[in-house]
Amino acid sequence: MPLTIEDDATADLVAQLAKATGTTKSEAVRLAERRALHPLPAPTGQLADKAFFDGLSGE
Repeated sequence: MPLTIEDDATADLVAQLAKATGTTKSEAVRLAERRALHPLPAPTGQLADKAFFDGLSGE
């Protein structure tokens, strides 16, 4: 199903994203949507990471 972007500013942003990521405009839109729907969790921080790995090693 085709998607037409009629807003010049949005089309320019998609073109910039595609160029920066080395992908097509379609792939840039797909990746942006995926990232918007499934964001990465916030970092837990060094103390939480240390506690986790200390627990794994039995410390």
